[in-house]
Amino acid sequence: MFGDLSTWVSDVISSIGYAGVAFLVALESVFPPIPSEVVLPFAGFYAGRGDASVPGMMLAATVGSVVGAWILYGLAAWIGPDRLRAFVVRRGRWFGVKEPDLDRAEAWFDRRADAAVLFGRCVPLVRSIVSIPAGFRRMPFLRFTLYTALGSLVWNVALVGAGAVLGSRWEQVGSVMAVFQWVVIVAVVGLVGWFAWSRFVKPRLARSGDLPPPE
Repeated sequence: MFGDLSTWVSDVISSIGYAGVAFLVALESVFPPIPSEVVLPFAGFYAGRGDASVPGMMLAATVGSVVGAWILYGLAAWIGPDRLRAFVVRRGRWFGVKEPDLDRAEAWFDRRADAAVLFGRCVPLVRSIVSIPAGFRRMPFLRFTLYTALGSLVWNVALVGAGAVLGSRWEQVGSVMAVFQWVVIVAVVGLVGWFAWSRFVKPRLARSGDLPPPE
């Protein structure tokens, strides 16, 4: 699958250059199965061999990142905090989420929105979805755009630059990023496991008397 994807990505970039990179990165922001770990290193390789400008590819990728983030931000902002809260009140118990949990999450994001968007754009898996809470909380649009652009620029410079340096070995970037991505996945699974334990398993054990008393 990734061989076919790499071929398609290379065809798009080779055909329309900067516009192709911007399009693919915007699409990747909305549709994560298209990994930036393929798009950006190839863009760097393509530019590094003289077919385009490396800084131009970095800029095109950043424009695409911002456009893709705008789409998710807009969808979440359209749904809005009121609809989200109504959903949590009606259906949140299915997921172990209560209205006070939503209050705490919203307060946390409001305090750290700038850092969450800035650094979130540099983390695999989190890069796209960080636009969703920003939209739900209707983070000021210009601030959202600024921090999205800055965080995305760091990510794009790193991966496009790596592709340009490695040349025909650009696919090695994906192998390195896969390790980083697995670290993030393990961390997310750990957080989900902790949440499930504290919200579902531990209370049931306490009610049944199977949980040993604290020392």
